[in-house]
Amino acid sequence: MEQPVLIQIENIYYPILAIVGVPANILAIVILSRGKCGLSKCITRYMISMAIADLLVLLIEVIFYEIKDGYFPNSFLNLTPICSLNLALNFFSIDCSIWLTVAFTFDRFVTICCQKLRASYCTEKTAARVITVVFTLSTLENIPTYFAIDRREIIDNVAWYCIVKSEFYTLPIWVAFWWFETILTPFVPFLLIMLLNALTIKHIIQANRVRSGLRGSRNDETSTDQEVENRRKSIVLLLSVSGSFILLWMVNFVSFISVHFIDSQFLETTYNDPFTIAEQSGYMLRCLSACTNTFIYAVFQTKFREELKRVIKSPCTFVTNSINSF
Repeated sequence: MEQPVLIQIENIYYPILAIVGVPANILAIVILSRGKCGLSKCITRYMISMAIADLLVLLIEVIFYEIKDGYFPNSFLNLTPICSLNLALNFFSIDCSIWLTVAFTFDRFVTICCQKLRASYCTEKTAARVITVVFTLSTLENIPTYFAIDRREIIDNVAWYCIVKSEFYTLPIWVAFWWFETILTPFVPFLLIMLLNALTIKHIIQANRVRSGLRGSRNDETSTDQEVENRRKSIVLLLSVSGSFILLWMVNFVSFISVHFIDSQFLETTYNDPFTIAEQSGYMLRCLSACTNTFIYAVFQTKFREELKRVIKSPCTFVTNSINSF
């Protein structure tokens, strides 16, 4: 029997995504860890943690879930206890990726808009604490997810595959948990990222107008304004990272919200159902967001691009130097 078109697309899409995304995030982690990209230690910490979270998404969701289902449907990873753990870890990695993006956006907001708070908040120590809190809370938040999963079928008295328990959609405690999950991730992050970006852009535009006016009054318009240029680079990087996140998460966000109002369930296997098609398409775009940041850094960060060129030209020398630098 021929597989549905969506599954055929997934069986090609996810391996390509893993082949491109995993090395890209590993490269980003190594390059940023060297500390030679001209970035502050604070922002470097956030970018490394985001790359680690994205790498976890690619390993757990793309390789151990999507590719496993497409090419190894009868592997031991499909035993219900392992499958349930994998799904819980999957949501953990996704939550980390989302909230680290929020933390990064907030850090840039404070750096640009809150000069009094900047000195105390935008430090390497604060970044380390925020990252630790994100990983810890994401772990605690997703412990119930493991218990929301039930077996799909029993083969030779062994539970196989995963499906969301039917009472997840009807039992008050599970309904409350799912509303909490939906509000916390991704509804609140979406609102925070858009709000912080809007405030940051507004502040930069106003600051640039004031600065241009002062420079004009001094007849200094011919020289390059380094401060304005630095602000421009900051806003381009910020909007590229958070903007790509919002665009690639939009379909999945709509699916999350829709489950509360329509007669549909997650992890269904009817691939001609419109909701399932939208849900799976959202997962594909969501996974793509886990490998875009590295390419954004390569496009907009000159020193990151230079380090990347060194890797491509002489990978052995780069690896040796990286090991020695640690």
